[in-house]
Amino acid sequence: MQVIGSRRSLPRILSMILAGGEGKRLAPLTLERAKPAVPFGGRYRIIDVVLSNFVNSGLAKIKILTQYKSASLEEHIARAWRLSPILDNYIETIPAQQRTGLNWFRGSADAVWQCFHVVRDEDPEIVIIFGGDHIYKMDVQQMLEHHLMKNADLTVAAIPVPKKEASAFGVIHTDAEGRVIAFIEKPADPPEMPNRPGWSLASMGNYIFQRNVLEEELVRDQTDEESAHDFGKNILPSMVEKGRRVYTYDFAQNIVPGEKKNGYWRDIGTIGSYFDAHLDLVSISPEFNLYNRDWPLRTGHSHDPPAKFVFSDQMSARVGIAMDSLVCDGCIISGGQIHKSVLAPGVRVNSFSHIEQCVLMERVKVGRYARLKRVIVDKDVEIPAGAQIGFDLEQDRKRFTVSEDGIVVIPKRARLDG
Repeated sequence: MQVIGSRRSLPRILSMILAGGEGKRLAPLTLERAKPAVPFGGRYRIIDVVLSNFVNSGLAKIKILTQYKSASLEEHIARAWRLSPILDNYIETIPAQQRTGLNWFRGSADAVWQCFHVVRDEDPEIVIIFGGDHIYKMDVQQMLEHHLMKNADLTVAAIPVPKKEASAFGVIHTDAEGRVIAFIEKPADPPEMPNRPGWSLASMGNYIFQRNVLEEELVRDQTDEESAHDFGKNILPSMVEKGRRVYTYDFAQNIVPGEKKNGYWRDIGTIGSYFDAHLDLVSISPEFNLYNRDWPLRTGHSHDPPAKFVFSDQMSARVGIAMDSLVCDGCIISGGQIHKSVLAPGVRVNSFSHIEQCVLMERVKVGRYARLKRVIVDKDVEIPAGAQIGFDLEQDRKRFTVSEDGIVVIPKRARLDG
């Protein structure tokens, strides 16, 4: 059995990232872009998280499958993610092309099938298929080592969640050796983990396949008219029923170099979870640490100047200051106050304004005396002087999207009245 001991012992591997998701629950942030292209953490995109995991893991032959409003995502990949061709490394996008018929991608499995020509061209022994819209850190090599050690046909990354929360996920039932014996989509009574009462294993939607097995299963799935052509709903349950060697990989056991905490994973599929992920970043000891030099979160470089904080007129409360916040290059905090917020490049906050628990994306301008609390502001929005947003949600709902948990979202290039 082949076990990873060095780069030379690795089988031929192709990585594919599913990045065609519409992300309806993240609207209006997804009105003009695919979910993986949504900005995150000030200077990044969501897709940068999974790409960083792969590149940091030494896996640099990557195809990104795109579909929904993919222009922003494809531009970002082309400009920010240029790997060295002399080392046979690449990150390339593959838009939906209707190569197998007149349908666009009908599900995650169908997306891979419609792009299977790239698998045949690369001729890998193993195909790694991950989603492109979650926030986590993972050394993929450790999952790959587990896959090879188990001689698995398919390995599914899974994360332990409290049983009372597991009904929101696809839940995996395993034996004591970690072999999958059942997969249940959003069960009312989730099965518990062996030897861990009160906890269940939820699928992360990240898979490692033997290439020949993947091809056989996709061919079979295409002939099933009742199939949703989805890995979680169809491929995985079918493989388990047929007795294929399907194993789980416990994400909680993954050790990332330089991390004090492991096992952080967020499915930022809603405005609330997206907002909470940003608050995680500005905590004193963030669970998702942007400052780990052993496992950097990578993206493209910009030519923005350093952030600047001006005015220190404490007598008239005209002080440029930020506390418990992330402030990116190109920002000017001109006599305003920032608290527990994330500011993307090029944001300007003018005098006497107050920003608390907010996410401000690129080139947002905040006028004098404006007050914002628990607000997400998309790119190129100017907040008028004296605006009060996030304090009267009934009034805010008349103009903006307000989530169930009271977060106000102002869409890209919105024009606000004074």
